[in-house]
Amino acid sequence: MSGRGGPTAETSEQGRDPRHEHLGHRASRGVAVTMGGLWTKTLIQMASTVVLARLLDPADFGLLAMVTAIVGVADLVRDFGMTGAILQVKALDARLWSSVLWFSVALGVVLMAIIAASAPLIAALYGEPELVVLTLAIAPILLVNGLAMPMQAKVQRDLRFGTLANIDVVSMAVGVAGSIAAAFAGWGVWSLVVLAGLGQVYRLIALWVAARPRFGRPRIERRVLPLVTTGGSIFGVQLLNYAARNLDNVFIGQQLGPAALGQYTRAYALFLLPLQQLTGPLGRVALPVLSSLQDDGERYRRYIRGALLVIGYLSLPTYAVLAAVSAPLVEVLLGPGWSAAAQVFSILAIAGVAQAIGNVQGWLYISLGRAHRQLVYYLVTRPIVIGGYLLGLWWAGLNGLALVYGLTTAALLVPGFWLAIRGTFVTGGDIARPVLRPALVTPFVFAASWAMVHAVDLLPIIELVLGGLAGLVPFALALAIPAYRRDVSQIVAFVKKMRKPSAAAQSPSPSPSAGDPA
Repeated sequence: MSGRGGPTAETSEQGRDPRHEHLGHRASRGVAVTMGGLWTKTLIQMASTVVLARLLDPADFGLLAMVTAIVGVADLVRDFGMTGAILQVKALDARLWSSVLWFSVALGVVLMAIIAASAPLIAALYGEPELVVLTLAIAPILLVNGLAMPMQAKVQRDLRFGTLANIDVVSMAVGVAGSIAAAFAGWGVWSLVVLAGLGQVYRLIALWVAARPRFGRPRIERRVLPLVTTGGSIFGVQLLNYAARNLDNVFIGQQLGPAALGQYTRAYALFLLPLQQLTGPLGRVALPVLSSLQDDGERYRRYIRGALLVIGYLSLPTYAVLAAVSAPLVEVLLGPGWSAAAQVFSILAIAGVAQAIGNVQGWLYISLGRAHRQLVYYLVTRPIVIGGYLLGLWWAGLNGLALVYGLTTAALLVPGFWLAIRGTFVTGGDIARPVLRPALVTPFVFAASWAMVHAVDLLPIIELVLGGLAGLVPFALALAIPAYRRDVSQIVAFVKKMRKPSAAAQSPSPSPSAGDPA
C-alpha cells in the first residue's frame, strides 16, 4: 500500500511504514505520560475529597451540583464539539486557527451572559435562593473555558501530552489548595467555587503559554463552517450524553433535596475516578492517533484491539473490587455520615464497566468521520437512559436510579458498537474478543473481595486492604491459563513500547512529506 510519501525500500522490507511506527511509539508514550499525570491529579483530588468531606456538609456539595448540572449544559454549548473537530481536521493554518480562537471567545461571552441572566430561574427551579449568587459567581468560568478550549485542542493535536499532563496536575493542585484554605476559613459552599474557578484560571494561563495563540484582528472566516458542522454533530452527541449523565442530579435535587444530592454526587465522583484515570488518557491520545490512521485499516484495528485489552483488564476487575469494598472505602475517604453514598457507589460500578468499554464507541464515530451517525444513535438512546432515571428514582430512590442507569448503559453497548462499525473495516471480533477473558474472571474477583470484607470485622482501612488483596487471587489463578498469560504479555509489550520506539521507528525516514506524522 502506498502512502502519501510513496512506498520506500524500507517500508517494503519491514512490511510497515517506519513513520507510523514512530507514531505508535508517540501514542503509547502519550498514554503513559497522560495516565501518569491523571494518576497524580487523582491523588490530589482524592486528598481534597478526604479533607473537604470532613469540613463541609453534604448539602454544600448538593448546592454546587444543582448549579453545575445546568451550567454544564452551557459549557458544552461553549465547546460546541470544536475540540473533536480541531483534532480531526487535516490542516490547521494560521488564518483558520485565528478564526477558531475568535469563534470560541464569542461563544464564551454570549453563554456567560445567558447563564448570569438565568440565575434567578435556576434558583426558582430548585427552590434555593442561595443559588442566584452561586450561579453569578460560576458564570465567568464559561468565558475562561471558551478561551482555553482551542488552545488545549491545539496542544493535543500536536501530541504534546506531557505538557497537557503537567497543566492538568498543577491546575488541580492550585484549585485544591485554594479550596481547602477557604474551607478551613469557614467559607462553606464557596470553597467549592474556589476549587472550580482557581484551577481553571491557572489552566488558561498555562495553555496560553504552551499554545502561544495569535488572535490577529477579530474575524471568523467561512472555513470555520465545516468545523462547526462537524463540531455541531459532535456537540449534539455531547449534549445528549451530558443530559443522560447529569439530569439525574436535577431530578434528585428536585425530589430529595440538597442533602441526598450531596450523597449521590460524592458517590458519583468516586465512581468517575477509575474512568478518568483509564479512558481519559487513552481517549486523549486515541482521537488524534486514530484520525491519522483512517487509511490504514489493519493498524487502526490493532490499536482498537490493544486499547480494549487494556481497558478490559484494568476497568472490569477494578470496578468489581471497588463495588465489593465500597463500605470501608467510603468510610476511609469521606468519614462517617456517608453510608448512603457507599451503597450508591457500589451499584454504580455496573455503569462504570459499561462506560469504560463504551467510550471506545466515541473514538470510532469521530475518528472515522461518523459523528452524524452517532448523533442519530444518541437521539434515540439517550432519552431511554433519562427515562430510566425517573423510573429508578420512583422505584427505589437513589439506589434504584443507580441500578437502572447501570443496566441500561450496559444493555446499550451492543447496538452502539454495531452501528459504529457497520460498513467499516473494524469487525465485531475486534471489539468483543479483547474484553471477553477479563469479563469471565470479573465475577470471581468481586466474590473474593466481597467475601473477605464480610468475613472480618476490623478497622475500615484494614478491611479495605484485605478486600483488595483478596480480589487479586482469582486473577492470579487465571494466569495458569495460557490465554491469560498471552494477554498479559501483550500488555507488557505495550508498556515496553512506551519506553522505547522500535528499530524501524528509530531509523531515519527517507524524505517524508510535510504532511506525514512525526
